[in-house]
Amino acid sequence: MISQLRMYTINKGMMDQWTKYFSDVLIPMQEKHGIKVDGTWVNEAKNQFIWIRSFADAEDVKVKEASFYGSSEWNSVVEHARSHIARTEVQAMEPV
Repeated sequence: MISQLRMYTINKGMMDQWTKYFSDVLIPMQEKHGIKVDGTWVNEAKNQFIWIRSFADAEDVKVKEASFYGSSEWNSVVEHARSHIARTEVQAMEPV
């Protein structure tokens, strides 16, 4: 299994909009492409959105990300989604 720890710094004043949009639109969209979202969190300062998603292995990451990022659904919302995010960090993780 490979997981991705994803940390997004959200533009000031947009966290409430982002969390609703992520839950209502982006999680179902990813699940449609077989991407499992394990959980979401907001830091105490309410400026970072942290989430984890998991894949079977490295090949699974490539296949599912290609499907998701190449989809018409994602391409129709990508600019709106990115308009909330000031900075993105992604760490790939494997269980020990």
